[in-house]
Amino acid sequence: MIWICYIAMLIVPYLMSGINFSIIVCKMKTGKDIRTMGSGNAGLTNTLRVLGKGAAGIVLIGDVSKAALAVLIVRLVFLFVGGVDTMNPAAEMTWVEYFAVFMAIVGHCFPIYYGFKGGKGVLAAISAIFVLDWRIACILLGIFIVLVAATRYVSLGSCVASSCFCIAAPLFGYFLDHDPAFIVNTFIAAFCGGLIVFRHRANIKRLVTHTEKKLGEKAK
Repeated sequence: MIWICYIAMLIVPYLMSGINFSIIVCKMKTGKDIRTMGSGNAGLTNTLRVLGKGAAGIVLIGDVSKAALAVLIVRLVFLFVGGVDTMNPAAEMTWVEYFAVFMAIVGHCFPIYYGFKGGKGVLAAISAIFVLDWRIACILLGIFIVLVAATRYVSLGSCVASSCFCIAAPLFGYFLDHDPAFIVNTFIAAFCGGLIVFRHRANIKRLVTHTEKKLGEKAK
């Protein structure tokens, strides 16, 4: 029955995170596609700029819930169907939850429902990481908040915090949890951070040329 668990690890986070609340809310509110408005990104920041705080609040709740629930479902499937506790480092299966986080990010970035054109994966990532390890999530969220508060560049905070995931993973896995799977987890965390940074490549170019919009600036 373990094969059912691995299928769930691949499919559940991808399909659940592929539900894009930014696209849904914008379509319901304006009849338009959020990907043709503002920065063109189907995510929280663009929703805030284009549709305002109310719509952004709905997107925030939806995107946080879908990714967190997806990783939790994978954990429960392995526990009750496969008989494996993926939270216990002694079981050497913590990599399952890391991979579920990765698939949640992939689902948000490349959703099958919307022609594989989704958001940039930041909100899905942090909510999924909170289920994976709240300690790591708090550190990454803290880095994000400090950078955004200091610079008002959401993209900068997103890229730096995402990059720090591959640093936090081995620090906690090796030194605190003594997790035998920490090397695999580090590689998966690097792919997670790398994908998010890649999705922000246009933002990085604008940061370099000082044309990136700051938090609170309205989209044209």
